[in-house]
Amino acid sequence: MLDLHRLSLLRELSIRGTITEVAAALNFAPSTVSAQLSRLEQEAGTTLLVSSGRKVMLTTAALGLVEHTHAMLAIMEAATAQLVDADSTVAGTVRVSMFQTSALALLPGTLRLLATSHPGIRLEVAQREPEQALHDTWAGDFDIVVAEQYPGHAVPQLPDMLTTPLVNDPLRLAIPMNLANDIRCLTDAADIPWIMEPAPAASRHWALQQCRVAGFEPDMRYSSADLQAHVQLVEAEQAVAILPGMLGGYRPPQVTWVPLDAAPQRHIFLAMRQASAQHPAVAAVASAIQRHALAATQS
Repeated sequence: MLDLHRLSLLRELSIRGTITEVAAALNFAPSTVSAQLSRLEQEAGTTLLVSSGRKVMLTTAALGLVEHTHAMLAIMEAATAQLVDADSTVAGTVRVSMFQTSALALLPGTLRLLATSHPGIRLEVAQREPEQALHDTWAGDFDIVVAEQYPGHAVPQLPDMLTTPLVNDPLRLAIPMNLANDIRCLTDAADIPWIMEPAPAASRHWALQQCRVAGFEPDMRYSSADLQAHVQLVEAEQAVAILPGMLGGYRPPQVTWVPLDAAPQRHIFLAMRQASAQHPAVAAVASAIQRHALAATQS
């Protein structure tokens, strides 16, 4: 009989690519992972891995086992959720991934709500870029991910993932308040220094395209993944930026907002594996996040 634990290691290898990555993700020694996969080959009675330089590749038989393992682990997760649901106490650890602005805007209120309604829930939150976080949630590293999608930049469609819309967040040009009479549209900002997120962020690619479609190449002087840094540079009259309405933090930005043509929006949503969505604690956290999402978007 095939061992589910060893099958799960094979699945992890198909997701992460190398034995070293699997070992690091699961806090195992690489030699332990290799030994378990060798034992799985013996149990299966067929070759599952072939060497390719310094890497290993999964055979057709191994890929078939991975598909069955996906299904078995989903059944196990759903069964666990059903057992927990039979208990009247909603408790447990829920792992959440958020990008920066969603964490600033949604996390404090979510924690306050859960502390009152479900004090037995332990929330563990990490900041990840949305595209990577979606993959990591599908792989099982997180239970819930709050992610974003910019216009024309579709995120990967992963199997067995349940998505729920949170809010459509307006995207506008933020300019220093002293330039309110000089900049009335995007092209008026062609000669002003810009700050954007680092490549390959979808927000940067999208903002660049807006400028190029408008007929100019922005003077890209500053790059930062921290949108609070974007706000501060605009407030300091040193740059302009295209920013979302949901910025979080402790105060509204002291900037002038200039609408963009067609009033673009980024789509903010949460996603989770369909099996884990049935867990009462995961469902409670998802509900708490939803309750705060609309209020977090600035008008």
